[in-house]
Amino acid sequence: MDDRLAVAVLEPYYGGSHAAFVDVFVERSRHRVTVAGLPARKWKWRMRGAATWFAREDNGWLTAKDGAPVDVILCNDMLAVADLRALLPSACRNIPMACYFHENQLTYPIPDEQQRDYQYGMTNITSCLAADAVWFNSSFHRNEFLQAAGGLLAKMPDFVPSEVIETIHAKSDVRPPPVAVEFATRSAKTPDSPLTILWPHRWEYDKNPEPFFEALIRLADRGFSYGVILVGEQFRTAPPVFADSWNRLERHIIHAGYLPSRTDYLNMLRRSDIVVSTAIQENFGIAVVEAILAGCQPLLPNRLAYPELIPADLHQSCLYPTDDTLFDRLSDLVAGRMLLPPDTRERLRSSLEARFGADAAVKAIDDGLSELAQRHQSASKSPS
Repeated sequence: MDDRLAVAVLEPYYGGSHAAFVDVFVERSRHRVTVAGLPARKWKWRMRGAATWFAREDNGWLTAKDGAPVDVILCNDMLAVADLRALLPSACRNIPMACYFHENQLTYPIPDEQQRDYQYGMTNITSCLAADAVWFNSSFHRNEFLQAAGGLLAKMPDFVPSEVIETIHAKSDVRPPPVAVEFATRSAKTPDSPLTILWPHRWEYDKNPEPFFEALIRLADRGFSYGVILVGEQFRTAPPVFADSWNRLERHIIHAGYLPSRTDYLNMLRRSDIVVSTAIQENFGIAVVEAILAGCQPLLPNRLAYPELIPADLHQSCLYPTDDTLFDRLSDLVAGRMLLPPDTRERLRSSLEARFGADAAVKAIDDGLSELAQRHQSASKSPS
């Protein structure tokens, strides 16, 4: 069969990292891609209702731009895949579907677990069952989701469906998202130039900013020279630590605020020397990978998906064990100790480029879609 498939990408939440994923995929894919997207607003309503919208026959995505029928659908965890398959016109219900999990609604940390609405988690589970392939952005994410899904099903009082987790596991795989950052030669630092610390995360509680700002304030109180760049997205409310820390850190802050221009954002990454995370929720870490590809040395917690990003022989240099140890590790780096030699930093950057760079990651997704379409075609030709 022609390996250039007609692929329909359905994105219920076209914004942020979801939009970046789609845009890079469309730009680099070898397939013929049609995108149907909805604005990134009201995620709960997107999960509830996007399938109803996408199932409309007049939306245009059911045929490729050249008029050919769609060979395969690529959607994600924000879409109720079971609803979509049931609502599609009968002739289209057997189109093979791959569901990509950027995040999920079972393991995302919330302040009060009693307030979690498990219906969204059940939607994730039924989406996995309805999809033909389920792709996670990291092994950590896949394992966490399967464990949490089993825990949710165990809460059912009776009539618990059997072998759900085994079924999902059998059709699941890890396909990292494509990360596109063009590496540029960085200006060499003079020995007395202060290093710049990058915080590229959303200003929200799941990114656990308190240990980060505590370490910065301790550095300032002890007279260390350094700069800080904050480029994460902000929302109506942010953890109080941002405002509470401002007066004590103002002279160190080079930039604070979201940068809608991709060029401006990448320039800030290239100005930075160290990228720091203290997150308590991270299924992959696109912003961290972007920073490393731009030339930053990472200082990341030894948890979540971060150990998968860093080659094993660099774990000791790039990962710290607990939040309590962040200050000591950061002060060493700011003082010029424990900085990776240029050749080691380049090896780290090249390792991530080979695994997560746009060309490599898009090819892996393209290959997965081809394999999915081939399996579907073979199954269709098999005698019933």
